[in-house]
Amino acid sequence: MKNFKYLLFAMLVILTSASCKKTLELAPEDYFGDGNFWQNESQVTNFMVGMHKQFRDNQFMFLRLGEMRSGNYSNIDRQNTSLNELPIIEQRIDENSAGVGSWAGFYNPILQINLFIQKVEASSFLSDAKKTYLLGQAYGMRAYYYFHLLRTYGGVPLRLEPEVLNGNTDPVALRKKRATEAEVLASIKNDINKSITLFGSASGSNDKSLWSPKASLMLKGELYLWSAKVYANTADLTDAKNALNAVTGNALQSSFASAFAYAQKNNNEIIFSIRYLVGESEMGGVSQYLYSTFNFDNLHYKDSLASGSLLVDPLLIAATNSQQIIQRYGYTFALFQSYAVTDKRRDATFYDYYRVTKSGTPPYAISIRNTAMVKFLGTISANKRYFSDDWPVYREADRLLMLAEIANAEGSSPASFIQLIRNRAFAPAVDPTPFVNGTKDANELAIFAERNKEFVFEGKSWYDLRRMKFGSDPLVYKATGNPYGVLDKTTQGYKILWPIEPAIWTNDPLVDQTPGYPTAKPK
Repeated sequence: MKNFKYLLFAMLVILTSASCKKTLELAPEDYFGDGNFWQNESQVTNFMVGMHKQFRDNQFMFLRLGEMRSGNYSNIDRQNTSLNELPIIEQRIDENSAGVGSWAGFYNPILQINLFIQKVEASSFLSDAKKTYLLGQAYGMRAYYYFHLLRTYGGVPLRLEPEVLNGNTDPVALRKKRATEAEVLASIKNDINKSITLFGSASGSNDKSLWSPKASLMLKGELYLWSAKVYANTADLTDAKNALNAVTGNALQSSFASAFAYAQKNNNEIIFSIRYLVGESEMGGVSQYLYSTFNFDNLHYKDSLASGSLLVDPLLIAATNSQQIIQRYGYTFALFQSYAVTDKRRDATFYDYYRVTKSGTPPYAISIRNTAMVKFLGTISANKRYFSDDWPVYREADRLLMLAEIANAEGSSPASFIQLIRNRAFAPAVDPTPFVNGTKDANELAIFAERNKEFVFEGKSWYDLRRMKFGSDPLVYKATGNPYGVLDKTTQGYKILWPIEPAIWTNDPLVDQTPGYPTAKPK
């Protein structure tokens, strides 16, 4: 692994803090700082707070890995500005343009979790209930990081101990080859099952920004669904269904928009989320999904008729931000058009606007169709906008649509689960086109269509394409009748996984390039 010893050092620096306050803007104390760490419950709980803080720091990476390659992102410059991360969006990733480096940066938090597990398991000052709950959180969070690594790279090095802190400082001895996908999957299953066992009958905190028993059950449901459909372990469908059905007490919010509202944090739809607060932290990247502040140029209009409704900061972005806002990411206009006009999710997710070519009298000819994302606009406080809505990791809509997918895979009708989502989307009106049970492929496309509209900017669409099926292949592959495929199976099939950059195998010769990618690594 690249400069593994340095990562351990960096880990300890990041964790340095002298405060015991339990808010997420703090990282836990450096246990080497004064020689007395891991001595009391406060120090241990502060370390757990710090692991949640770093989990939050990785939010945009979770989004990047889980969404940007799904075909929902536009590669067309609609604002005369350069768009970010086009090699990822356009599937132009290779060894020298990997899109993401250093295993997505996930080994740093994993090593912290490894240290936490070792120290807490050996502690004698924690009550049994406190110890098992904290360990339940740690094993669940480690499983979540490795699940992202599995879905991104396939086989990865499995590091489950804080090796350097255990006395192994030999860089050669620290080298580790990539485990197989089966081995990584088995390790994640072991972690998530251990997490659930450790939690036992604990109900969890009322604060849904903390890893909880329900978060572990949701992860198990998602993991075992992935195992059943991607790795053909069909028996795992039952375990996935049982885990998801064990998550009780949640319900859809009456309106889609209220599920994300700043004033409704910890609402009943949320199962686990990443917490953002005014004056503490803001969600990364949201401002780059909006209109650019130089769009107020008498050429951009708020409606497609372009008949007089000029775009003049309708979302109060320029008025509440000191810096210029520039759109660096954009969803395709086709995604916006995939919503029915009466689907409440459309306008709660996107604000559409149009550039025109002025000639003669209105209505003018439209030259550019664009959208701004309004789903996570946050709140305005003291005349400043804060992008501090919570970011859902798991919510009730996800649970219902995974249960729909399981029902379809089992040969049952997914109608009862899908219709709950659609009824909320069109409420208080009636769904104009209720779901009708069809073939397995037709149902799968319908479930994906709902997920694609429901979870914009929630980091799920690429993983959905990889997991969900059209015929015997995943939806990610182009095929007649499948409108969502983004890769040619014959020529791009290997790109279902991501490459690693040369620095990784240069520093650790045991690590091979992801299969299928041309590499300069010596044989």
